[in-house]
Amino acid sequence: MRVAVVIPSYKVKKHILNVIGKIGSTVQKIYVIDDCCPEGTGDFVLEHNTDERVSVIKHEVNQGVGGAVMTGYKAAVNDGVDIVVKIDGDDQMEPALIPDFTAPIIAGEADYTKGNRFFNLDNISAMPKIRIFGNAVLSFMTKFSSGYWDIFDPTNGYTAIHTDAIKHLPLSKISTRYFFESDILFRLNTLRAVVVDVPMDAKYEDEESNLKISKIIGDFLYKHGRNFFKRVFYNYYLRDMSIASIELPLGILMFIFGVVVGAVNWADAIRTDIPNTSGTVMLAALPVIIGLQLILAFFGHDIANTPRRTFHNRYKK
Repeated sequence: MRVAVVIPSYKVKKHILNVIGKIGSTVQKIYVIDDCCPEGTGDFVLEHNTDERVSVIKHEVNQGVGGAVMTGYKAAVNDGVDIVVKIDGDDQMEPALIPDFTAPIIAGEADYTKGNRFFNLDNISAMPKIRIFGNAVLSFMTKFSSGYWDIFDPTNGYTAIHTDAIKHLPLSKISTRYFFESDILFRLNTLRAVVVDVPMDAKYEDEESNLKISKIIGDFLYKHGRNFFKRVFYNYYLRDMSIASIELPLGILMFIFGVVVGAVNWADAIRTDIPNTSGTVMLAALPVIIGLQLILAFFGHDIANTPRRTFHNRYKK
């Protein structure tokens, strides 16, 4: 299989040549995407690079990391590449790991691989505590919205993907900014593509992350909620139906009914100073309990429904 590397480049001029120099011979193409970089990273690479595998693509307008990656994806598809690896240009992702990311795809075990800095617990001490907490929160939200309950570290940008999956992704609809990594997982789940985590060590040097959890948490909550309901509609009503298709809406309705009835009766008891009867209490409590059980049953089914059969082998001609 032909392997390409996409490097989104924005303010990474001092690192980019070192990153390119570390990319081994297993890679046939390297795409440096100058995302309207104020440092002129693209021109710098054109002037100083000696690696014949490198192609520089420039954006006239900054499109964000997602936009840069999708530009690289399109170029790789046009060039007949089989697997596209994405690494950052700040030299915090070790190019020597590229074979680890491509191996599950080559073996037919995955359509998309991504890094997981939390696999080896002895090494996460290098990660700032606020990032550990933020990643835990974002990981849970991504599991919820994407349906990939067995992955972690969703904002990890070290990824690899088979181009058969790229060809079926709605690239124009995928978020181009910081939500890119989570949004593409949601889109991959609608294809029933297999996603696998690849263990890697956390690496932090002199670069500061531009991702501030406090600034994006509200936007992420909204987008994860939107993607969750879209995924449920696509997978449990539009393309297929199962007992889980009944459990979720029925559970939500019963839970809401119980909460509303309980709140009304509680307010009435306070107003009249007359305690509710045990029957009235059960009229509220029982729907809440059954509703929660149905909702949990849905999520049990959803967790078990994580894609297991690779997309690029399933539809191989």
